[in-house]
Amino acid sequence: MNSILFHKLKHFLALPWEKKQLLIEALIYLAYARIYKQLPFSKVSHLLGKHMKETEQTQDLHRENPIQQISEAVHHMSRYTFWESECLVKAVACMKMLERRGIESTLYLGTARDDYGEFVAHAWLRSGTFFLSGAHEKDKFTIVSMFACIPKKEKERW
Repeated sequence: MNSILFHKLKHFLALPWEKKQLLIEALIYLAYARIYKQLPFSKVSHLLGKHMKETEQTQDLHRENPIQQISEAVHHMSRYTFWESECLVKAVACMKMLERRGIESTLYLGTARDDYGEFVAHAWLRSGTFFLSGAHEKDKFTIVSMFACIPKKEKERW
């Protein structure tokens, strides 16, 4: 066990500084999102953005690389948290990291019934044409809510 931890730490330390920063930021936002998830949704939903609004679904090539990097960092770090970091936690973490960089996104919340007839929920995040989280299962769910996150410098358009 210690050799695995040592190997992972050694690998992390060998990464370029920018990659280390992004991974640490992802871990911090995953913790933020997990705490956020514990609070009553009605009290914190206004922090997600404009309810029942969507951002544009256009591809912005100069933002494609940072969006991809954020998605990868959040998914990578979610495997190492000691708390649950599933769809909503990952989507909110990605959203807040994008917002910090002035990139808009839309968080979708959906519901469905599983194979046993039980009610299940799912969350996914889109920025432009790119899905950062939850895309692999999104088509199984009916969208019941969405939130457009428009960073401050983008809000003048709305």
